[in-house]
Amino acid sequence: MAAQSSDAPPTQDILPETAAAIRDGEVAPSATDTAYTEAGVEHASEGGLPQFDTQWWAGQIFWLLILFAILYVLMARVFLPRLRGVKDERVATIAGAVEAARQVQAEAAGQAEAAKAEVEQARSASRATAAAARARVTEEANRRAAEEEAAVNARIAQAETAIGKTRDAAMGRVADIAADTAQALVERLTGKGATAAEARAAVKSEGAA
Repeated sequence: MAAQSSDAPPTQDILPETAAAIRDGEVAPSATDTAYTEAGVEHASEGGLPQFDTQWWAGQIFWLLILFAILYVLMARVFLPRLRGVKDERVATIAGAVEAARQVQAEAAGQAEAAKAEVEQARSASRATAAAARARVTEEANRRAAEEEAAVNARIAQAETAIGKTRDAAMGRVADIAADTAQALVERLTGKGATAAEARAAVKSEGAA
């Protein structure tokens, strides 16, 4: 039949003969050939596409609804949940990153405050240590000054005592020397020697006068 269709003249020329043969019972075409012949004749006469033929719209709408249902199920059950999961995961990741950044910032602020407090504490401790060292040095200097002053005063007292003793001894020797000198002068002037007691008495009387 395909060969006859390829060698046959156009459909418009063979359609009356085919119809007459079918009516006479000479040819028993199948339903497919009949539908194909009628559709071909109709479309050939109209010159349009089958998609725009109203008799095919029911099948097209049927398959369209099936494809739409399949796509809807795929979107609702497969693609959209995956997209929603990816979106939720991304939102959770961003939220976690923001929360982690806030925690790190809070920890950094806490560490900065702690470091600042430690610095202030170290400064206070160093100031207290310096003040204690100054007080200790001052106290030690005052103690040493007091000890040195006491030692100097003791040495001065000892020196004054020694000077007093030396002065008294010298004064005693001066009196003896004066008595000896007076005794020698009296003996040279008078030719008579005076006793030591008389010479000392004369010296004392001259000293008192």
